[in-house]
Amino acid sequence: MSKANSSTDTGARTEETETGARPEESAAEREQERVDHAAGERLSTAPREERPETESESGAGVPAMGVVGWIRWFWRQLTSMRVALILLFLLSLGAIPGSLIPQTSVDDLKVQNFKDQHTTLSPIYEKFQLFDVYSSVWFSAIYILLFVSLIGCIVPRTGQFVGQLRSRPPGAPKRLNRLPAYTTWRTEAEPEQVHEAALGVLGKRRFRAHTAGDAVAAEKGYLREAGNLIFHIALIVMLVAFAAGQLFKSEGGKLVVEGDGFANTLTQYDDFKSGSLYDSDSLAPFSFVLDDFVGTYEESGPQRGTPRTFEARVKYTEGADGPERKGVIRVNEPLVVDGTKVYLIAHGYAPVVTVRDGKGKVVSRNSVPLLPIDNNITSTGAIKVMDGYRDKNGVKTQLGFKAFFVPTFAGHGKGQMFSQFPGAEFPVLALSAYRGSLGVDSGLPQNVYQLDTSKMKEFKNEDGELLKKMLRPGEKLDLSDGEGSITFDGIEEWASFQISQQPGNGWALGGAIAAIAGLAGSLFIQRRRVWVRAVRGPDGVTVVEMAGLGRSESAKLPEELGDLAAALITTAPVAPEKPDEPESPDAPGPSDDATNEAGSRPVHPAEAPAEGAEK
Repeated sequence: MSKANSSTDTGARTEETETGARPEESAAEREQERVDHAAGERLSTAPREERPETESESGAGVPAMGVVGWIRWFWRQLTSMRVALILLFLLSLGAIPGSLIPQTSVDDLKVQNFKDQHTTLSPIYEKFQLFDVYSSVWFSAIYILLFVSLIGCIVPRTGQFVGQLRSRPPGAPKRLNRLPAYTTWRTEAEPEQVHEAALGVLGKRRFRAHTAGDAVAAEKGYLREAGNLIFHIALIVMLVAFAAGQLFKSEGGKLVVEGDGFANTLTQYDDFKSGSLYDSDSLAPFSFVLDDFVGTYEESGPQRGTPRTFEARVKYTEGADGPERKGVIRVNEPLVVDGTKVYLIAHGYAPVVTVRDGKGKVVSRNSVPLLPIDNNITSTGAIKVMDGYRDKNGVKTQLGFKAFFVPTFAGHGKGQMFSQFPGAEFPVLALSAYRGSLGVDSGLPQNVYQLDTSKMKEFKNEDGELLKKMLRPGEKLDLSDGEGSITFDGIEEWASFQISQQPGNGWALGGAIAAIAGLAGSLFIQRRRVWVRAVRGPDGVTVVEMAGLGRSESAKLPEELGDLAAALITTAPVAPEKPDEPESPDAPGPSDDATNEAGSRPVHPAEAPAEGAEK
């Protein structure tokens, strides 16, 4: 296989056929040049860059654009791939502060704490809407511009691609030896036989082929442009899914103690957030009861205390009167009910305590969830008695206890009171007692896990200090002056669930998969064209020329052309040489380009299979 000298740039080779016309060329030669240009037209649907007319082109001193011209120029810039990539980069860059800075839509308390701690930065962040990044004006502008850019890029390219699918491969250029992959040989087969055999060989290799003049034109690799379009369409699907997920989503949290339940209504949530277009009437009707929470841990070795099993065993009912079913919710294995997912996100302990007044009457008995502060589930919280308690004088008052719980206590004199293991092997509850006003009647929101003692008085012990005691299950703390007691009855576990409904997740996943598939197709599939020309020479022997042109330079194109030539030679074998009749350098032939680079006889593809890759 051989090929003629050519430049390394494919576009330069094809451009020579467009601009190489000389004044002395005939009209037929100029027409052939136009055919050559059509054969080397771009193998891409990328939009052409149009420049406004300058002084040398329009004859005016100022670019002839006008209002319409500027609008068209702006539209071309917006729909260009360069601007789309810039907008995509800006969108990714804009999401960074949304991940690093507390967001109002996620946690108002964290935002307020940040503002209290950073009094200088907070006004600046508020001015640039950094506490509400995803609903800010600048983020929405980038998002919408990217959306418009992708649509404006896809629509015309889709039309061009459909037109290319409906059209036929262009005819062969006049000088096939100028293409990046080229081979030629002489055969005794008739040109018509060569063309018919070429159509068969190319058809078996899934080329679209037809006879155009004295050559067969074929094309392959349309999936490259299809993959490119699929990638862009998938990006739009992902953007739409993201927008729908933000506008129509709902997300709430609920802490449930063993034995308690949850019904999917707004009043049952501990916290609830939704998109601006979400309708609360669309909450899926279901309920569940937490029967049991099972947590196991590694009990020995260097990984002692590492969680092994977290399971929330529930009974749930779908609909108002649906049958009761059993289910198990694990980490990353949510319970799915009517499109709503229930995730297990946290767990802890809830000591069971009983509060009695001075007469021994039970005032309160319940499980009090405490919040973990380390991996061994050392927990803190508050026990509040708001109603039903009277002091020794019969006056209604409120009680408060600061609680500190460790599931596995190391023992007195063995360091601070922190848990040594997350399992409840040696549980201890430490309490300190207060009385007075809890502040719950002020109308201001209050953290249920914190005790506001600003309007409360301490219970004193015999030494005049704060009354406090560490309790084991079954033990009690007697309040001073015989005003009652609090008993540590036992332990229950609680689980925290996130109930979320995001309608765009499936579309986003499908778009991501399609984007990866389309990108793979656009990167690994090469669109290329092949021509086979067979003409009879003056000596009656048929000269066969084969050439290939790809969208970009690739070493696989000459290899593929060599395989095609080897398959075609079985039908059009190489004609034997005539040693007694050497070729004259001035001998006429069908084309001077039919000789190889050394100027000798045409080379059989099998004799030089790698020459097609030469530059």
